[in-house]
Amino acid sequence: MGNMLKEIYKNRALYLFISPFFILFLTFSVFPIFFSMYLSVQKWDGLGEMTFVGFKNFSYMFSDPNFWQALVNNVAIWLLANGPMLMVALVLAFVINLSIVKFKSFFRIAFFLPNITAMVAVVIIFQSMFGNEYGLINYFLVQLGLDKVAWLNSSTGVRVVIAAMISWRYLGYNAIIFLSGLQRIPKDLYEAAELDGATTAQTFFKITLPMLRPIILFTVMMSTIGGFQIFTEPQVLAGNQSPYPGSETIVLYMFREGFVYQNYGYAAAVSWVLFFIIGLISILNWKVFNKSED
Repeated sequence: MGNMLKEIYKNRALYLFISPFFILFLTFSVFPIFFSMYLSVQKWDGLGEMTFVGFKNFSYMFSDPNFWQALVNNVAIWLLANGPMLMVALVLAFVINLSIVKFKSFFRIAFFLPNITAMVAVVIIFQSMFGNEYGLINYFLVQLGLDKVAWLNSSTGVRVVIAAMISWRYLGYNAIIFLSGLQRIPKDLYEAAELDGATTAQTFFKITLPMLRPIILFTVMMSTIGGFQIFTEPQVLAGNQSPYPGSETIVLYMFREGFVYQNYGYAAAVSWVLFFIIGLISILNWKVFNKSED
């Protein structure tokens, strides 16, 4: 310990230059984690004194039907958005990676544009597209001789709208990740498969998917984390009072409890339960997609 302190003092100028990073990291990353852990067993409105309540916040949460409804909504939106979106992104990346497809750089830029588009503007556009009376989707349904769908009046419809926004935004992002993984696969494997008379489908399932397993694991893990942190889409779509059924997600539920109803201790407890939910599902994804010994 003495030698370490001497080395630090000897190189104090260097440590002084890098200290801003560690100060910011401790202030805005480490401290909030431990403070939220402490806050989760307290009752606090943000202004008055804290009152220790033990695990009452957690017991109330597990008995609150609104929490379970938010969890059901979150899981439904996550499944509707991420499952089809990842499969379509993988197929798109595979098609773009084919030698007959030109202008690959153009497709990379075009696919990434939705990811950098302002989410508030996207939500407003999708809200108008899926409007109950004058939405663009219902217009096409009527032109096809079908009945209008009250998208924003049912839980299923609202979940589909939110899932569509998430898929639209992250489809190209995941396609680019898959494309980068595809370009790292040795072309000798594809040439050998072509010489053996393998079809495109056989090449996809026998070579592409096994070689892309680490990339698939990464995208599934990131989609899981992002899928359970959905906030902007339902918040802008439904507002603080949540007029649309099925729009309440866990993060939106936590936001309202903390910043609308000033139940900061309870909101901190919800955040820790969300942390463990994401952790458990991430471990499950790891077990499913990672078959190696690493």
